[in-house]
Amino acid sequence: MDTQTYLRGWAARYHDDLTQDILPFWLEYGLDKVNGGVYTCLDREGCIYDTTKSVWFQGRFGFTCAYAYNNVEKNPDYLAASRSCIDFIEAHCADADGHMYFEVTAEGAPLRKRRYVFSEGFAAIAMSEYAIATGERAWAEKSLAIFQRMQKMLGTPGYLPAKYEPGVEMIGHSITMILINVGARIRDAFERLGIDGAEWMATLNGQIDDSIVALRDKFLHPEFECLLETVAPDGSFIDTQIGRTINPGHCIETAWFLLEEARYREKKPAVTATVSPDEIRRLALTIFEWSWAWGWDKEYGGLINFRDCKGWPSQDYSQDMKFWWPQCEAIICCLCAYQATGDERYLVRHREVSDWTYGHFPDHECGEWYGYLHRDGTVAQPAKGNIFKGPFHIPRMMTRCYMLCNELVKQ
Repeated sequence: MDTQTYLRGWAARYHDDLTQDILPFWLEYGLDKVNGGVYTCLDREGCIYDTTKSVWFQGRFGFTCAYAYNNVEKNPDYLAASRSCIDFIEAHCADADGHMYFEVTAEGAPLRKRRYVFSEGFAAIAMSEYAIATGERAWAEKSLAIFQRMQKMLGTPGYLPAKYEPGVEMIGHSITMILINVGARIRDAFERLGIDGAEWMATLNGQIDDSIVALRDKFLHPEFECLLETVAPDGSFIDTQIGRTINPGHCIETAWFLLEEARYREKKPAVTATVSPDEIRRLALTIFEWSWAWGWDKEYGGLINFRDCKGWPSQDYSQDMKFWWPQCEAIICCLCAYQATGDERYLVRHREVSDWTYGHFPDHECGEWYGYLHRDGTVAQPAKGNIFKGPFHIPRMMTRCYMLCNELVKQ
């Protein structure tokens, strides 16, 4: 493989797809120019079919636009859209107790809260990335305050409603891995803005360390060669449907978060860490290999949604569908793994998943990507967005991979 030509070609494609297709689609059809923020319930052509706003996506689009502004193109429209989402979050999206809503109306009236703190996490990365774009440290400080509030909510028994009845105790992989990325994004803002302070460093690096140790010691189960989504608080296996669930997309997302953290710690040897960069890298590559083996569909191609670690049928209705976001995570992870190892088989894998993804998801007539495919790659439904799909995984992938390809070309 001519790696230079390959990487340059993909860098150009990521740039063009991001700046000429994905972001223009959402800026034109999704951005709410009346109330602020973004709508995500868009049909194939971009028409709004539900004005309910996902609070997740106010933070996600706020981050996405600032991230593209900082790393791809200094387009003032990106920065304005990011600020619109952040302002909407501040004005409408948090309850009096500080816990953010999950859904609000177009104007920002509350509709629904859930037991999770993902809305907070995405708001935090939006503010931290916006701080980098503007140089305004107040936004970085706000992002850290949100992060610390997340920690308090997660660490205070009874603060967040239990998922199951009292006495049913379990912990989840999703929030464990999200805290790694959120902490890293906030840390990046503080470092780029030159904000000194032992407190924020201890808070962020401490949480990242705790999450890495939990992934290694609790969620990783070598007896099944997998990373499980749900385990008992001590990490022991729960032999039920929920305890046996493997989500390959989440696991691969975790793997690239870990690869980035290992790379960061190599460059910052003074950072005190519970786990060494080499150990983090090995953990990440193990998770990637196992998750790829569980998730890649050898018959039709693409990554499927869910597997049972004992081979039992999954109860989730979408278990063998192909969603947009696991493919995006795998594309990023392949480039991160190649950067970490220099092993060209990760570029071969990148080409394999990219060829399948780009051969099935993009809508060449109306723009953007479909989100939901059947196992054979045919379109299950044509909407470009809903409460869960919107402008995040695809543009994040394109921005990060544009950056990675350029870094690798220089190397």
